[in-house]
Amino acid sequence: MTTVGDLVQWLSAIAPLSLSEAWDNTGLLVGDPALEVKRVMTCLTLTDPCVREAVEERADFVVTHHPLPFRPLSRLVTEDWTGRRLWMLVTHSIAVYSPHTAWDSAARGINAQLAALLGAEELRPLVPRNADELSELGAGRIGTLPQPVDFSTIARRLTDALPHARPRGVVTKRQIRQVAIACGSGGSLLDAAIAAHADMMVTGEATYHACLEAEAAGVGLLMVGHYASERFAMENLASWMREHFAGLTVWAARSEADPVQELRYR
Repeated sequence: MTTVGDLVQWLSAIAPLSLSEAWDNTGLLVGDPALEVKRVMTCLTLTDPCVREAVEERADFVVTHHPLPFRPLSRLVTEDWTGRRLWMLVTHSIAVYSPHTAWDSAARGINAQLAALLGAEELRPLVPRNADELSELGAGRIGTLPQPVDFSTIARRLTDALPHARPRGVVTKRQIRQVAIACGSGGSLLDAAIAAHADMMVTGEATYHACLEAEAAGVGLLMVGHYASERFAMENLASWMREHFAGLTVWAARSEADPVQELRYR
């Protein structure tokens, strides 16, 4: 028998919660560690469709990258979307676990997986937790490509590897050897990428002002979309869980979709 506690132990081993950022809300957020688990769903975000899918497909356990709840609650009511979703999950005895920034920064986590897609080596944290930190503790990743390539080569590699990618970017004419990586809303780490002498940064999304800063610094900035930069890793996590827990039914949410759509009016 596999319990909620067994899954928590396994997840916290591959993405230690010590890697979580101080502001984050990670770990087991809803559930009884003693309850048996037979069906598991992974997702990027517990949207209304994902919650309905978990209920309809009789999931016992959900791994959501983005925490629910994210901030402390003073009450749990169905009048707001956070309360409504949590109420549905609790009343159907569905446990919720979020690895979030721990999964971003783990040795096999999202940023490391993006680096592997690019073929980057000699990975280290982009923002080390401590100045002398030599382990994987820290946000983002920076690595070295075996051979220098141009910006378009990196963009093509990720577009081919990430089915939901919608690439946009600040193009540089530099040959790319040092690549910084920060999934999701990683544009805030651009200063760290510049300080680390990265030729290019790959992220999900960044602000207009970050784009201006990248252009001024001559650093390439590739944005593949927040959803595209992280959803693939939740699909990979579902596969790994199936391999490790042979008796479980595990799937990545089929109802999940990128809320940001490409619009064409011309």
